[in-house]
Amino acid sequence: MDTSIKTLGELKKSGYKPVSVKEEIRRNLISRLRNKETSFPGIIGYEDTVIPDTERALLSRHNILFLGLRGQAKTRMARQIVDLLDDYIPIVEGSEVNDDPFNPLSRYARDLIAEKGDKTPITWLPRSARYGEKLATPDVSVADLVGDIDPIKAANMKLSYADERVIHFGIIPRSNRGIFVINELPDLQARIQVSLFNILQEGDIQIRGFKVRMPLDILFIFTANPEDYTNRGSIVTPLKDRIESQIITHYPKNVENSLLITEQEADIHDDQHGKVQIADMVKRLIEQVAFEARNSEYVDKKSGVSARLTIAAYENAVSAGERRAIINKEKETHVRIADLQAIIPAITGKIELVYEGEQEGPLQVAHNLLDKAVRTLFASYFPNPDSFKKRKQGGQVENPYRSVIQWFDKGNALQLLQDISDKQYEASLNKIDGLRDLVKARFPQANSRETLLMMEFVLHGLASYSLISKKIVENETRFSDLLGTMMNFNIEGNGDGDADEEDDSL
Repeated sequence: MDTSIKTLGELKKSGYKPVSVKEEIRRNLISRLRNKETSFPGIIGYEDTVIPDTERALLSRHNILFLGLRGQAKTRMARQIVDLLDDYIPIVEGSEVNDDPFNPLSRYARDLIAEKGDKTPITWLPRSARYGEKLATPDVSVADLVGDIDPIKAANMKLSYADERVIHFGIIPRSNRGIFVINELPDLQARIQVSLFNILQEGDIQIRGFKVRMPLDILFIFTANPEDYTNRGSIVTPLKDRIESQIITHYPKNVENSLLITEQEADIHDDQHGKVQIADMVKRLIEQVAFEARNSEYVDKKSGVSARLTIAAYENAVSAGERRAIINKEKETHVRIADLQAIIPAITGKIELVYEGEQEGPLQVAHNLLDKAVRTLFASYFPNPDSFKKRKQGGQVENPYRSVIQWFDKGNALQLLQDISDKQYEASLNKIDGLRDLVKARFPQANSRETLLMMEFVLHGLASYSLISKKIVENETRFSDLLGTMMNFNIEGNGDGDADEEDDSL
């Protein structure tokens, strides 16, 4: 469309024909579908569920309710629908409600067109300005959404309160010919929800008894959390009935999608990209924490576990590696399993606990989730230790963990400080009999750094299967024999080569 057009007369000559916002979105969506273009770029995991449902709703010219737990991209979906609008549309210049020059709604636009005719000035509204959004809170009023009489305007213009021009329009009329989103709809008071009935059904507004009929042209999108229906409020039934399509959102159904979302959304500093490497296995551990939390008996399933948990955890894990590299004056490093203690703050702030979880405490629950993630993922990389527990002594298959477990059974212990250098880290892990051989037998192509990471992973995995003991105290992780720990033997292993001496003293 030619945005150089400045008057109503020029617009008429151009052959421009206005269409409703829902028709406009439908037309542009059809074009994208025909060209096999992505309707919602950057939305991962919804390709076969939420996105097709949303496309069908838009083709049907429906108002939409996205219903789902926190962190399920409901608002992002709503905001991306703006991209299905035309680049620009013409409006009467100076209009508060984006009046269509061919079908003006406001008194201002009607009077201006009556006065100037084809010389009525026209301006062009970009798609970015055709979006309105309101977070529903208990203090939102009808005046905020729809409008009210403005006594200051009446005084300045010397008009009586009976004059339509004294109306101050709310955010909904100002979103005319665009998209309007109400987030967390159940938080809106019931009497305010009632004020939306006519707007949704008839497309008009009523303000303070004025006989104002303004058939607004708006695509309404609402978001809601099922938890809100019981904890804070509810969507009144007549309003819910007027929202044509209710679309259920969900969390990523597999780790692969969850990984893609986290890497897309994580805000990693440029300096960290060059300095800190994070292995695929560590990334999967972080994602697995969220999956464990969503199935945990300690976590409130109605509240959900947001994708923001893994995003924040990923950022913390990288920062833990960067901090250690700075302290040890190393140019580069990699994220270790022990560094995942740094993601605990990202977990505790993003899970809602049930009563049993509160009794355990958020810190302990977070540690438990991390241990469960290690246990779940360990069997994907190494033989399941439980299978060797159940096998009889005379079995044909040798237990690959025997040497490692026996090293600890002799009374040796390993202490890994949070901030030890990469050289100290390597020296400590190499002390354990059979640990490197175990990893090399399983991953012969692994480089030195990957081998060390897997060696540490074996220790955390054996601890998660209760074959050795792991104890975390402030900035250190200590591994020792399970029986010795249970009997409270105070055997100290400092990771610097004197563990054998302690064994002799035992």
